Amino acid sequence: MQDYTRAELRAAVAPYETPSLARGLWQIVSSLGFYLGTVALMYWSLGISYWLTLALSLPAAGLLIRVFIIQHDCGHGSFFAWKRGNDILGSICGVLTLAPYASWRRQHAGHHSNWNNLDRRESGADIYSACLTVEEYRARSPMSRFLYRLPRHPLIAHIVFPPLVFLLLYRVPFDTPKEWTRERRSVWFTNLAVAAAFVALGLALGFGAVLMVQLPIVVITTIVGVWLFSVQHRFETARWVRQPEWNFTDAAMKGSSYLALPSVLHWLTGNIGYHHIHHLSPRVPNYRLAACHRDNEVLRQEKPLSLKRALGAGNLALWDEAQNKLVRFRDAFRKEPHNQELGA
Repeated sequence: MQDYTRAELRAAVAPYETPSLARGLWQIVSSLGFYLGTVALMYWSLGISYWLTLALSLPAAGLLIRVFIIQHDCGHGSFFAWKRGNDILGSICGVLTLAPYASWRRQHAGHHSNWNNLDRRESGADIYSACLTVEEYRARSPMSRFLYRLPRHPLIAHIVFPPLVFLLLYRVPFDTPKEWTRERRSVWFTNLAVAAAFVALGLALGFGAVLMVQLPIVVITTIVGVWLFSVQHRFETARWVRQPEWNFTDAAMKGSSYLALPSVLHWLTGNIGYHHIHHLSPRVPNYRLAACHRDNEVLRQEKPLSLKRALGAGNLALWDEAQNKLVRFRDAFRKEPHNQELGA
């Protein structure tokens, strides 16, 4: 694989960093508008069959992921050219996604400063964007290894935790320093808006109906969304390095995935699968990522991560510095190097 200089890569992405008002407005309609319309259909379907309601929760969840990507772009200041417009729209999206906009934005900025850096894992990292090395894991006591491994079991990390994080953990500024006053306020204002919407819908349609419609959407959206976040940096060919070796360009091109999805899934996920480009330039709006990738050969150098292989990457949990790759927990005590088989 040919390596390119940072200047060459910057030259490739720079023309795509300008927001488009027309495309941004259309994405609002095709995301928030279609999402709210689908939710309305779900409430209507309660009078026909709850199975129909649950079936409609799938496209509703996909559209809500797309709304979250709009919030994500607003947090990077890339969705609109107008900063205030980004913040207003991002805050509205944060009520729908249950992720307080200002708080989430600042925490996410830390991720963009330290991703795949083994010496900066303490900088706001979580179980989805950090990992122990094999040697660190081996050095722990059996009980400590068990306690570390338990919350990272795929069923817990990718099925149980995501809804709890968005429904409960984001309701309090649990990891927000006291001096981040704006970010802490965003948590309480988001909670107030969510509570007001819940009460208004409950009084109008019935609180049971609100729970029957909204909970399936939240569960599906958070499970898929958190998985997408995780697989962007924890996949079989991802590269994690120590601080002296870390540089912005390599971390983007070799430490961030290009998740090759069917066109409809790229659309629903706001093109976040082009994650290597996003890390090269968070200023590229999601609606320009596909064209940026298509038009620049220098950005197509990474081997695409297929959906099948991405689904198996949930078992990758430790960085093996001797083999220079991510491995599974059970690989930590194998004596001989081996060829890793995902999903085995």
